[in-house]
Amino acid sequence: MNEALRRVRVIDSHTEGEPTRVVIDGGPDLGRGTMAERLAIFREKFDDLRSGIINEPRGSDILVGALLTPPTSARAVCGVIFFNNVGFLNACGHGTIGVARTLAHLGKIGAGSHVIQTPVGEVTIHLDPAGRITIDNVASYRAAKDMAVEVPGRGRVVGDVAWGGNWFFLISDHGQTLSLENAEELTRYAWDVRAALTRAGIRGDDRSPGGGEIDHIELFGPPQRSDADSKNFVLCPGKAYDRSPCGTGTSAKMACLFADGMLNEGQVWRQESIIGSLFTGSVRREGEKLIPSISGSAHITGEATLILDPGDPFRYGIRAR
Repeated sequence: MNEALRRVRVIDSHTEGEPTRVVIDGGPDLGRGTMAERLAIFREKFDDLRSGIINEPRGSDILVGALLTPPTSARAVCGVIFFNNVGFLNACGHGTIGVARTLAHLGKIGAGSHVIQTPVGEVTIHLDPAGRITIDNVASYRAAKDMAVEVPGRGRVVGDVAWGGNWFFLISDHGQTLSLENAEELTRYAWDVRAALTRAGIRGDDRSPGGGEIDHIELFGPPQRSDADSKNFVLCPGKAYDRSPCGTGTSAKMACLFADGMLNEGQVWRQESIIGSLFTGSVRREGEKLIPSISGSAHITGEATLILDPGDPFRYGIRAR
């Protein structure tokens, strides 16, 4: 990478409380291959840039980045690669809603339906005239029901393994209090479960295009909002919890509900987050595939030019060594 002063233009937003930073200029040249090939190039050659954009002192652990790329298909408005404080994400529901809001803010899309390409498939966004955003996510499914894992110091934990654009371990019987005040203990619990899954070799299956590592842990409980069906806590790969109800996590949850006969096609499912924000979802069948739709609101929070100075010892962010 050229060691010169680098400027990266970004637009920040939040989707139901969870932030997204969209790179609109100054990102790396990832070539003209598929989105999966571009992701591989980003990971292999430009990981320092990822860290500099998203980590402290310019970012934070909870921030999710989104690099816009030219599309590979004439039907798509753009491609996008999502990343966070420790690496790259296969997909991101709240981030896709944030990208949609950013594209509308830039005047690149208006009310109507638009296709965005991700490394794991196409996602359709629907922007209504009032500004509400709905995404049709990638096909989702449950890979395993009632999978048990022994968690040191916590005993046997049972959950479902499901794909919603990322791999999730979804737990309903956890004995935890789902409240914002309990976020630190929820984080410890979820991280212990993730580590136990890794040690036990429990993974997703080979049907997904994003690899099989289960890197998201999702806990469920009764909602506090009268208009919600459930409340969740989602721990993301970088050990930060999702402030939104998590788009890919809600997709995975609805796939499990559908598999159990507890959610019908077109039936509305309302998922409350740990901070009290809400996603509204539903599912439909397309042949053998189950397509989840997620609706939420996003708001622009800032526009900035990040400066990566070669004389700055933290040009590429603060990372654990």
